[in-house]
Amino acid sequence: MNFITMVFLLASSMATHASAQSNQVVIGYSGTGLTTDLRKLIDREHIWERYNLSVKSVYFNSGSLMAQAMLGNSITASDSDVPAVMGLVVAGVIDAKLVAVSINRLEHYFVVRKNIMKAEDLKGKRVAVSRLGSSSDVVTRMVLRQWKVDPEKEMTFLQAGNTPTRLAALVSGNVDAALIGPDNLHKIVATGCCRAFADLSELPLDYARFGLVVNTAAIKTQRDLMRRLLMAFVDGIHAYKTKPKLAMAIIEEGGVKDPVVVKELYDRIAKSLREFPVPEEKGVQGALDSLTHPNAKNTKPAAMMDPSLMEEIRKSGFIDKLYGRAPRNEK
Repeated sequence: MNFITMVFLLASSMATHASAQSNQVVIGYSGTGLTTDLRKLIDREHIWERYNLSVKSVYFNSGSLMAQAMLGNSITASDSDVPAVMGLVVAGVIDAKLVAVSINRLEHYFVVRKNIMKAEDLKGKRVAVSRLGSSSDVVTRMVLRQWKVDPEKEMTFLQAGNTPTRLAALVSGNVDAALIGPDNLHKIVATGCCRAFADLSELPLDYARFGLVVNTAAIKTQRDLMRRLLMAFVDGIHAYKTKPKLAMAIIEEGGVKDPVVVKELYDRIAKSLREFPVPEEKGVQGALDSLTHPNAKNTKPAAMMDPSLMEEIRKSGFIDKLYGRAPRNEK
């Protein structure tokens, strides 16, 4: 092998390695259901590959831990628990932007033991959250305040971990209330210990609950990568909405066996997932209002989000093409 050939092969290897590196994305997530099911569907439909992406998903048992991983550059983006990540942004711990909101409302149920009949009965009770500072924590405090219950003085908050441990704490009676995702409601109700006190999706509130948050620097230095990542998510949302059998099969794998419940869950999630998941100020403000850090009160929604990538995708006609619509005229 002559010198020129060696140099050519070395250069090709380096270029291939650099290209592979430029297509790698590590996504952090917390919780199960909802965004996890969407990501599973994207994996099975090989949607990442359509956009030349190599994606690895890493689970964290709370949104606050996931946000800390973003601080350490261990993950490229997070696709769940938006409020927990926003909490670190307003605190000045990380510099990140919300670039997409896939679900712009609360989706959980507030579940209580059967002896709790009205909001007044919650006073003095114990409520489980995954971790203090996580989304389950900030949302629980927010809804309690709406019911005229002071979360700081009239409730005891216990860090119970992920959904299975919160379910176990409710069943055992170690706690009296907790937020439970719609995919797990049937499990807790079937035990006979508890009931749904409120469906939070019925609250008249825009709330940036699930979406993609990325480091601010990546929007500039890896803009093409971030754009392709967003296109894959938009394509995945389309697949979820238009391939109900596949989506429902994934829900069943999560432990939901009753076909009636599976269909109800699918319809709920498919309706909530947004075709054009652009971050909007009202939803971001709703999330800011739920944060306890003092900086949140003086933070403008525009400072927390960057809708430019999603706007570029919309203007390209990509979304209209997915849904078989004629492109909209842009002024």
